[in-house]
Amino acid sequence: MTDDLDDLRAALKTAPAPEADAKARAMQLAMENFDRLNAPLQGSADAPRSSEDRHKAAPLNGVRRMFHNLTSRPALAATTSVAALIIAVAVILPVADLRIGSPTVAIAPPKAEPTPPIEPVAKTPVTEARAPDPDSATGGTASSVAEAEPPVAPTVATGTDAPASVEVAKPMATVTATDELQRRDLGNAASTLAQSQPAADAEAPVEMAEEAAPVSPAMDGVLLDAEPRLRAEAKAEGDTMAFLPAPATSAPDAVAPPVENTEAYANEAPNPVKVTAEEPVSTFSIDVDTASYAVVRSSLTGGYLPSPDQVRIEEMVNYFPYAYAAPEGEAAFAATVSVMPTPWNPGTRLVTIGIQGALPKVAERPPLNLVFLIDTSGSMEDANKLPLLKQSLSLMLSELRPEDQVAIVTYAGSAGEVLPPTKAGDRAAILAALENLMAGGSTAGAEGLALAYQVAEGMKADGELTRILLATDGDFNVGVSDPDGLEAYVAKQRETGTYLSVLGFGRGNLDDAVMQSLAQNGNGTAAYIDTLSEARKVLVDQLTGALFPIADDVKIQVEWNPATVAEYRLIGYETRALRREDFNNDKIDAGEIGAGTQVTAIYEVTAPGSEALLNDPLRYGTAPAEATAGELGFLRLRWKAPGEDASTLVETPITGAEPASTETRFAAAIAGFGQLLRGSVYLGDWGWDQAIGLALANRGEDAFGYRIEAVNLMRLAQGLSN
Repeated sequence: MTDDLDDLRAALKTAPAPEADAKARAMQLAMENFDRLNAPLQGSADAPRSSEDRHKAAPLNGVRRMFHNLTSRPALAATTSVAALIIAVAVILPVADLRIGSPTVAIAPPKAEPTPPIEPVAKTPVTEARAPDPDSATGGTASSVAEAEPPVAPTVATGTDAPASVEVAKPMATVTATDELQRRDLGNAASTLAQSQPAADAEAPVEMAEEAAPVSPAMDGVLLDAEPRLRAEAKAEGDTMAFLPAPATSAPDAVAPPVENTEAYANEAPNPVKVTAEEPVSTFSIDVDTASYAVVRSSLTGGYLPSPDQVRIEEMVNYFPYAYAAPEGEAAFAATVSVMPTPWNPGTRLVTIGIQGALPKVAERPPLNLVFLIDTSGSMEDANKLPLLKQSLSLMLSELRPEDQVAIVTYAGSAGEVLPPTKAGDRAAILAALENLMAGGSTAGAEGLALAYQVAEGMKADGELTRILLATDGDFNVGVSDPDGLEAYVAKQRETGTYLSVLGFGRGNLDDAVMQSLAQNGNGTAAYIDTLSEARKVLVDQLTGALFPIADDVKIQVEWNPATVAEYRLIGYETRALRREDFNNDKIDAGEIGAGTQVTAIYEVTAPGSEALLNDPLRYGTAPAEATAGELGFLRLRWKAPGEDASTLVETPITGAEPASTETRFAAAIAGFGQLLRGSVYLGDWGWDQAIGLALANRGEDAFGYRIEAVNLMRLAQGLSN
């Protein structure tokens, strides 16, 4: 007994202070249960002694009887149980959920002697709340509502061996929208769990912590329709569970996650129309890359339109060879200018500037030291990546002279030299090294570049050219913590005479932005290889132009005459724009022209007074200059001879009398093709039919089928656009 009292004292000391209202309710419930609990000690359980009789008893007898009863072990056990009940109820009531379906609370007092069984208190039925009929204009109730099961009252065990229990009266709970949602969610969860069990367990009942009140079929149908409203009502009642969606009634089918596309492209917003009186000078670097056209072709033949950032119009135009006039004498290149009406806007004209590089004889070119820097990371395992790369480089070997040297450096998780410098005449050794390449690991691109430059440095000799040809999908993911630092490193290496060109392979993770940056800073070119035919075009037909530059840092500047040109816009070259002052600064890097290479640039110009003008004249603007012999503008070209620090300047007027040719009209069709893909706002009603017709009418000589392929790509794009 002493132990029991000590336990009770400890419980009283550690119990938290109850709230006043909760304490009052608990005390009332405890007193009612105390009367029922002590009924067997005061008389028959069937006829408990009334309160009135107790008041009539003699005070002394009452005190003696009370003392006797309280000091007996059964009574003491009962008293201890009631005290424990008071403490537990006072603590639990402030936080217990008294709604329908709350779990039973069992309170175990200190071990005591069994007491005689006591009749349970009659249960009070609770009626299920009626849900409003959504079809009723007055918000009536459903016609059939089932009675809910009464709540299970907490039980008080009088000992571990005592079979009897006392049910404590519990306040009646009101069924709310939250209660009904909990009932439905619990039922749905049980249904889902049962459906997910194997067939052998289908008959086994699902054990649940609490039993949901049954609802008639009619009521259940109403609740199915009213569930969104019930959740809103439950949320208004402050129940946080109402914010959660109802459990799914069936497990969803497994869906494979989509393959992530991590492609990145270097591009800018299209050049705007500029007012000549405000900004008469346009300056940019040339661009001989062709990667964008091949990427566009890959997208269209794959059955989808390219995104606008994949389309660099100057690279699409420069993809095709043009029959421009060749330079005379010792000149490095020649410029050809032509003017024609704009196909998509009769109120403007197109001014096309074509540059043709000189093509030296093969016997006159110096020996070549070539380092193949090959990405063999895990991302290169696709058939259109490393396998196509091997075939492409094998084609290239036929264009090398026996005295040229080839080395192979690979990089994946780490970089390594697969083939030391080997004469191109030893084709078997080079082909064997290529064939043994396997894809796997991450992409340590920075480490690979460093090793390639180290190998190239060891191959150099006076009078020879040294080039690095990087073949990759552009997915550099190891060792490139500072992209700007990588670009600066490549730019520094070009000062040693080792240039870097880039070949892109594959789709899905093609990092065109990195490829463009490396090629531009490395004084090389960027191409994309999507087919073996493209590999032959780039690495066989155009190899000389890609590896043997005839002019470095080539810049173009056009000054437009405000008297004859009120507005102009440059089509393409958004990523090659230069400031006006950069033109005369020989420290500013620009693009290179390879042997036999053509470069094309197209302006759309608008004459003063034309209905096609897009800008209103300034009220206080500068008066237009007088026409100078009918000139539209003045063309300036600046470039450096390879290895030289000082530039050379060439100037020529644009008179407007230069006739257009089949070559320039086909170039205009390709410029229109690119603008259609980018969704240009300057084309008006001009569309795919007009672009296809213009290209077909000016196909000209097409020895390798490049131009008819472009027409077919336009037709594909037209079909995909509808």
